[in-house]
Amino acid sequence: MSTFQEVALSCVKEVQSVVSNVKEEQMSTFASAIKGAKRIFVSGEGRSGLMGKAIAMRLMHADYTVYVAGETITPSISNGDLLVIISGSASGTQSFISKAKQAGASVALVTANPEQQIYSEADHVLLVPAATKKRLGHEPVTIQPLGNQFDQSVHVLLDAIIVKLTTNQHEQMTARHANLEQS
Repeated sequence: MSTFQEVALSCVKEVQSVVSNVKEEQMSTFASAIKGAKRIFVSGEGRSGLMGKAIAMRLMHADYTVYVAGETITPSISNGDLLVIISGSASGTQSFISKAKQAGASVALVTANPEQQIYSEADHVLLVPAATKKRLGHEPVTIQPLGNQFDQSVHVLLDAIIVKLTTNQHEQMTARHANLEQS
């Protein structure tokens, strides 16, 4: 019987395997899209959306103008903006991509599914070769349920991009951290 620590280490090894199979060029292009965007809009459903909110917060700390799609204070997307869509399957994202493109924004898709037609419609793609809840034939085997492996990998990969973009900015980022918190 495995210990909790052994299970945790197995999960870490799985994520390490996924990350090692992501193309550096895609991460670099994704980082350039973030750097060049006037404003960044992040979209995702369910747990992918939660990963998106975490990344949006980090981007805000890094002094990017960032919004989460669907929130009540999110303005309309426009020319020069970047829409980041996080979706393991990439299904159901067509309307968001179309609306963003019509407004003159570019689209960066973070997905595990290279077979979707939508993959070719995005300006930038970060293909994360992880297991999703759908367990499609091209996805790796995992001990984890649902889309845990995808979610964890997305979090690590997008965090790594932000870490690289914000080298030596700890003090500035700390100054932008929320200060209306209970101590």
